[in-house]
Amino acid sequence: MTRQEIEEKVKTFLIDEMEIDKETVYPAARLKDDMGIDSLDLVDIVVIVDRIFGFRIKIEELKDVQTFSQFCGYIEKKVG
Repeated sequence: MTRQEIEEKVKTFLIDEMEIDKETVYPAARLKDDMGIDSLDLVDIVVIVDRIFGFRIKIEELKDVQTFSQFCGYIEKKVG
């Protein structure tokens, strides 16, 4: 799976399933501050990523992940 495919899948589920405004989903967008993702949303995101990409996110691995681009990079490393 290419980085572009990953970004499209993540963008789609953030907009469709998490109901995040599409205008706030861009590479430098901060998950918490710009997109409004909180700890409860992360629980849903763990389930969605497992369903779409086939692996379980470890929340502690996301401590340094702050932007959409970093989040996609994290997924890319896991599915790579």
